Amino acid sequence: MVRFHLLLIALLVSTLSFKLKAESTVGYYGFEPDIITNYIGQSNKKLGYVRVTIDLMLDDISNIAVVEHHTPLLRDAIVQILSKEPEETIKSLTGREEIRQRCAAKLKTLLKEETGQEIIREVLFTKYLYH
Repeated sequence: MVRFHLLLIALLVSTLSFKLKAESTVGYYGFEPDIITNYIGQSNKKLGYVRVTIDLMLDDISNIAVVEHHTPLLRDAIVQILSKEPEETIKSLTGREEIRQRCAAKLKTLLKEETGQEIIREVLFTKYLYH
């Protein structure tokens, strides 16, 4: 019985080790500086601003150079999305998640068109401030 448990533990450890090695190629790219843009307030006379720190989770760490090369295109796409959002969307939690998903879809599409590869796994908002 003890041998069975030891064998089971060894099997679990080797499986976990394999999974960790398989995912060790994941890379992260953070936009610097933060993305800051205006949005339209509830009254059209008032502008607000949003400041977002964004990290991209990449399928492979070797794609960091590709993302760096396309950073101006990606930043512009994010600014375009954020600047068209109304105040109530910017300030709500569900709105923030919708914006993040829209940004993720747009950035994935842009890089797929530019490189022919799926590069971005996820878009993460690590800081999100508005006024």
